[in-house]
Amino acid sequence: MTSNSLYHTYQRYRTLQTDRITALPVVVLMPHSACNCRCVMCDIWKGNHQLRQLSEQDVEGLLDSLRQLGTQQVLMSGGEALLNPNFFRLCEMLKREGLRITLLSTGLLIGRHAEQLLSLVDDIIVSLDGDEQLHDEIRNVPGAFRKLREGVELLHSRRPDYRITARTVIHRLNFRNLPAIVQAALEMGLDQISFLPADVTSEAFNRAEPWDAPRQHQILPAEEELPAVLAVIEAFIRDQQELFESGFIAESPEKFRKIGRYYTASYGLNPFPYKRCNAPWVSAVVEADGTVRPCFFHAPLGNVRERPLTEILNSREAVEFRKGLDIGENETCRRCVCYLHLSPRAKLKG
Repeated sequence: MTSNSLYHTYQRYRTLQTDRITALPVVVLMPHSACNCRCVMCDIWKGNHQLRQLSEQDVEGLLDSLRQLGTQQVLMSGGEALLNPNFFRLCEMLKREGLRITLLSTGLLIGRHAEQLLSLVDDIIVSLDGDEQLHDEIRNVPGAFRKLREGVELLHSRRPDYRITARTVIHRLNFRNLPAIVQAALEMGLDQISFLPADVTSEAFNRAEPWDAPRQHQILPAEEELPAVLAVIEAFIRDQQELFESGFIAESPEKFRKIGRYYTASYGLNPFPYKRCNAPWVSAVVEADGTVRPCFFHAPLGNVRERPLTEILNSREAVEFRKGLDIGENETCRRCVCYLHLSPRAKLKG
């Protein structure tokens, strides 16, 4: 076990030095393209009529590459991964390889699938947008908060130590609701909550084209609201000091302040906050139609239905992409809201 761990660490160092992927700790799979929410800050649901989903054959074809690259964790994202009728069969295939599985979910279906989740999924990250009324309004699904809460309670009633955390996108519609969001997470019995600003500029989340300015400003705080955004963030940091110190709020106060600086940067008032990210070197995204991306936001590299993942990630184009990628200067990276940094020695959670 120790020798395998040392070898994997060496391969991760080698990847960062050569820009060729010899170790890939994390893979994100999107088992299903559709979503069961209609969120105001996301367009995934607008493509629900164009159903795409990963099959057993797709995952079977990935396994050899995941073995070669020493993958340790698979994040099941979406859309809503639980909409794939073969979701738990895919999990069984991955678990046989000793992979850790994390599910990113709207939470609407976790109660319905409680037993299988407890058996095959190691932990769950749910979306939480506000208190009950605001959460339902942002999700555009009546009863969404209730279903989420009941699902969490059911899972914890059967296994109290089962890890369920929340992720909250902070934007124009909910930034004043921060204390209520945290209170809802505490009352729900969640283990942790993390926050990030809203992406309004990329082509991710099923945007055929980037949003125009009027659409962006439905989610982006208005320039005249920026002082209120910063004041709310400072008050939140002051009032929730114990939750920052305990780790219930995942971000440090300084990292949390970057949410405000991200929004002020959107109006050219300061540079976008610097972020350490090596996602294209330590992870890959496989979408519901087999498309492979180096992360959610950069252009596709290939498709696993045409070539093995290892070949796609180490194609001439992919290697040249990583060699030429300057995280601090690349416009997509500068505006990115969701980033990953894993040092070669970093242990994955779990």
